[in-house]
Amino acid sequence: MSIEARPESAPAPTDSPHRSSLDTAAARNLATTTKSAPQMAGISSRWLLRMLPWVEVTAGTYRVNRRLTYSVGDGKVTFVKTGSQVRVIPAELGELSLLRSYQDTDVLTALAERFTQHEFAPGDLLAEAGQPADTLYLLAHGKVEQLSEGEFGEQNRLGVLADGAHFGEQGLLDPDASWDFTARAATTTTVLALPRQDFHTLADQSPTLRAHLEAYRAIPRQRVNKRGEAAIELASGHKGETNLPSTFVDYELAPREYELSVAQTVLRVHSRVADLYNEPMNQIEEQLKLTIEALRERQEHELINNPDFGLLHAAEYDQRIQPHAGPPLPDDLDELISRRRGTRFLLAHPRTIAAIGREWTRKGLYPNTVEVDGSTVLSWRGVPILSCGKIPISPARTSSIIAVRTGQDNQGVIGLRQTGIPDEYEPGLNVRFMGLSEKAIISYLVSAYYSAAVLVPDALGILENVNIANWRD
Repeated sequence: MSIEARPESAPAPTDSPHRSSLDTAAARNLATTTKSAPQMAGISSRWLLRMLPWVEVTAGTYRVNRRLTYSVGDGKVTFVKTGSQVRVIPAELGELSLLRSYQDTDVLTALAERFTQHEFAPGDLLAEAGQPADTLYLLAHGKVEQLSEGEFGEQNRLGVLADGAHFGEQGLLDPDASWDFTARAATTTTVLALPRQDFHTLADQSPTLRAHLEAYRAIPRQRVNKRGEAAIELASGHKGETNLPSTFVDYELAPREYELSVAQTVLRVHSRVADLYNEPMNQIEEQLKLTIEALRERQEHELINNPDFGLLHAAEYDQRIQPHAGPPLPDDLDELISRRRGTRFLLAHPRTIAAIGREWTRKGLYPNTVEVDGSTVLSWRGVPILSCGKIPISPARTSSIIAVRTGQDNQGVIGLRQTGIPDEYEPGLNVRFMGLSEKAIISYLVSAYYSAAVLVPDALGILENVNIANWRD
């Protein structure tokens, strides 16, 4: 068989088996590739975990001892909606300070049935300053502005009430009570109303409710400070041999206790992988690293959203405010910061921070920046605004901004954890070997223990229902 000659200048066919150098596909079989460690897109900045001071909890439980306070209750009321009809859940009436700890479910059910539903259009008055206050209002949906007349006849805006709020409670007991503010619907509003007469008719029929109200009236309200704590009697400005008052600091008899919560998972790795594919990177270590990152992300989510100790649920009702116009404006952040001393930082969803920049730029304002842990972040009045993607955004595109004071010495918010636990891998996190299964799978139990405590109510505040979808020019 003859081979046809071809000119030397003619290029060799691409599929020729005769190569002048080693093919790269073959060379990779003998070379160690340059590779990265396993990457994970779900890792966030986790500012809350970084900024909270962590307190050691040696017994798994942390007790917050406070001065005795009488102003308990004042929580949000929850409703049930069936079609266009709204009813208050009877047990939720215990959120009213007037009915705090009252547990006669039959009476609470009868009381809930006496509320009547009313609808108000924007601009309608629910109550007028100076007029008799003889009705309790529960705000099921919408927003209500609280207004007052200034010294020179101008109208002052005291605040905004939103879903779950209530007002007029004092009028149920005091026949001489009058409204000290005007309540005006800012949006289409649905309220449930209970007249004083209906309340007293039911109280006359219920011995347990009458006894509860008598005990409520007996609380010495004139001897409490503005925070509702039992007053410490003092004397000042006196001269000569004045009889000095005697006093003591009363404590809560049943202080709040925080038990450490846990986030756990079982990491499984096949022994063949651990034996044969451990170079140049340890497979178990890389799997464990990403598992711990996921646990820390869940830990921060729980610190924000857990119904027992999460910051969004731990804030007291009087530390929750509503934006005056919807979008996050400087006046709203000023009011949020002013409600506590020494605000350490603000937490907001990244989209909320974007809305802050958008709204303020529209008004010709440019927030300053500060450096926190080597990162440059927005700030207002010197308080850094830190991003936290765990703060939820509602379907209506509203979110919350959280203001936090931190530290035990500062009577703020603290993180709780226990170190020195068996098989500890990181502070408050351990990795425990669980054994080898019959299928040759190695199992490790990975656990993170944590919680958060609010030492005094004003350490934590929330600006709720912030509109982050305002794109108007």
